[in-house]
Amino acid sequence: MTEPPIPPIGTQISALAAQAPDEPAVTCDGLTLSRAELDASTNRLARAYAARGVGVGDYVTMVLPNSVEWIQAAIACWKLGAVPQPLSARLPDAELQGLLELRRPKLLVGREHHEIASVPTRFVPDAAISDAPLPEAVSPVWKSMGSGGSTGRPKLIDSGGDSRVHPASGYALGAQEGDTSFIPVPLSHNTGFTMAAMALIMGHHLVLMSRFEPRAFLRLITEHRVTFMVAVPTIMQRALPAYHADPHAYDLSSIRRFWHLAAPCPPAVKQAWIDLLGPEKVWELYGGTELQALTFISGDQWLTHRGSVGVVVSGEMKVLDDDGNPCPPGVVGEIYMRPAPGSAPTYRYVGATAKSRDGWDSLGDLGHFDSEGFLYLSDR
Repeated sequence: MTEPPIPPIGTQISALAAQAPDEPAVTCDGLTLSRAELDASTNRLARAYAARGVGVGDYVTMVLPNSVEWIQAAIACWKLGAVPQPLSARLPDAELQGLLELRRPKLLVGREHHEIASVPTRFVPDAAISDAPLPEAVSPVWKSMGSGGSTGRPKLIDSGGDSRVHPASGYALGAQEGDTSFIPVPLSHNTGFTMAAMALIMGHHLVLMSRFEPRAFLRLITEHRVTFMVAVPTIMQRALPAYHADPHAYDLSSIRRFWHLAAPCPPAVKQAWIDLLGPEKVWELYGGTELQALTFISGDQWLTHRGSVGVVVSGEMKVLDDDGNPCPPGVVGEIYMRPAPGSAPTYRYVGATAKSRDGWDSLGDLGHFDSEGFLYLSDR
């Protein structure tokens, strides 16, 4: 028996609203929208975007802080079959202009522009615009990420397939139906965007932070009984003193899966979180926005392979020396990766060329594998 086709993200959001309209969908800064409110508001917003020329395959550049508005803007894009392209709200004008010149979007959300149709931050569509369901539309790419060029040339990365994203994709990360997902990292970064999208299509209650503050971070976990979350080492490091200053004020026992990624984590910080939550809950992921390949490592595995970022769970990786020869276990070289043979390409650069060798790509990281296949990074 063949499975029914996966609907696009916008359709999945509407279906979840029909199933349980009053369930909380997204919370940020004290504002919560139910599934029904999120669905209706994004139908209206999508029509407002369409009136400004946005349609299937168009790119919409979003320059917004973490907010309910950010989530609404992304969903409105998907409902039109457009591609959300988030950039940091703190991006300097010169870096933003460099990215806009790489590929001019149909609409700019959150900044004014004299040549591109735009809507400001906190834009509210006319209440007379219909919030009825829209025709189903598929975005050719479900996200496009940007790098402003502060440490190199600006580039855009179209990553992943089209917007018919399977809601079961979160199971591989340990997510479950009924989770409350917490995203304290910027949604303009791939980590935040990907985890937020996964939470939305799995029907989670998505809890966001507009700005990280250690005590607020701990309070949100406690108040919302967070079960699934993602963090980066900076957040982990800054939250520990706040927790230890008043441990009885916070309850972290609801957390079932705590992911960290995006930067090397000091071993002492990781050990502290393992001690706090338990090794079975603390997991790490290594990979790029390009999604060629990924490694995972659990806290239990890390305790016997300290410093490792895990074993390859998706795609393929290898370590090569300067001449392109495979490095034996324990010898540091440059990490190259590719999707599983026969897979479709996982990304496309705009404004840059991949560093490749015989079909394998490098993100510029150095590291080595041990004899058991665990990867260790040496430079990032």
